[in-house]
Amino acid sequence: MDVEKLIRPELTTMEGYAPIEPVEVLGQRTKLPPEGIVKLDGNENPYGCSPKVYEALAAYSRYHIYPDPEQRDLREALETYVGMSRRHILCGSGSDELIDLVLRLFLEPGDEVINCPPTFGMYPFSANVCGGKVIDVPRIDGSFALDLSGIKGAVNSKTKVIFIASPNNPTANTVREQEIMQLLDTGRIVVVDEAYFEFSGATVASLTPNHPNLIVLRTFSKWAGLAGLRIGYGVFPVEIVNHLMRIKQPYNINTAAQIAVLASLADIDYLRDNVARIVAERRRLFGRLQELGWLRLYPSRANFILCCLRHHSDTSSFGIASEAKQSDSAQDKLGEESHAKKIWRQLQEKGIFVRYFDSPRLADCLRISVGKPEDTDVLVEALKDVC
Repeated sequence: MDVEKLIRPELTTMEGYAPIEPVEVLGQRTKLPPEGIVKLDGNENPYGCSPKVYEALAAYSRYHIYPDPEQRDLREALETYVGMSRRHILCGSGSDELIDLVLRLFLEPGDEVINCPPTFGMYPFSANVCGGKVIDVPRIDGSFALDLSGIKGAVNSKTKVIFIASPNNPTANTVREQEIMQLLDTGRIVVVDEAYFEFSGATVASLTPNHPNLIVLRTFSKWAGLAGLRIGYGVFPVEIVNHLMRIKQPYNINTAAQIAVLASLADIDYLRDNVARIVAERRRLFGRLQELGWLRLYPSRANFILCCLRHHSDTSSFGIASEAKQSDSAQDKLGEESHAKKIWRQLQEKGIFVRYFDSPRLADCLRISVGKPEDTDVLVEALKDVC
């Protein structure tokens, strides 16, 4: 029996999402103990979760009972934090699950999803899994701003969803409210992914009740240090929440994740202090990297910084889609590594992990998550050695 004949043909050839590895795996790869790893590749919170989370998880005694399928306590607590009625809120196993659910709700085979690269890879990944067709409208070279005219020009009768990340991953820039309003005028579902909202303070969530085609996604992975428990939420028009509640897995948020969120929201000042520490360290990291002289840095409103190698870009601008980079990418495919990829590998040998994106527009770029001050110092010293 040839099982592959039963599989959807487009899934047999699609590229998988390239995830990051946990500390234990990185330690095995480098033969270093986990405490010797400097992990700056996943935009995770270096300070972890609130101490109250550990206490609440240890004190709970009913893990043998299924969690609340309607997430009542969770949505009520989020109501205060978000400033929006719980009727507009739905939680998912990370915002990744919500991306998938939204696409399941709206896409029929062949429907189109507009994606604005470089951006979060889960948008095209989930669109392909759900049978959609991804239409890329690249961001503007140099600034990574949205190409609004290009997006509007790409909208047609098959367009169902437009994905916008703000702050965008991996470029760390935000989108203005006026731009989102223009996209809402297309009449298509506009998903604004605010995974890094707490580091930027920029949001359009308050617009959701008055715009039936606006969805805002957020997560507890970054600011609250709950990446390992997989918990995110979305602010939706009420009608969309009702439909999503019907199609989601009944117990999609496990009990531990629900407890962790409630404990986190009860310790909000502690978490906000950690966010402030990360933002302060972001500024210091930016300055230390700038001092090296051979990295071109992009301003960040998230908990990471995108930088590219200066000697392979036009020194008159921030543009990274230069001929030299396109050439580097082509060489990479032929077996030659780009300069950024070589540095990425050399850092790994020292137990330092940052993110490298194997795509033409980011061929000579690295994304560096903001860690603790000591992580910054170790990274900068290592970069002095590998350059």
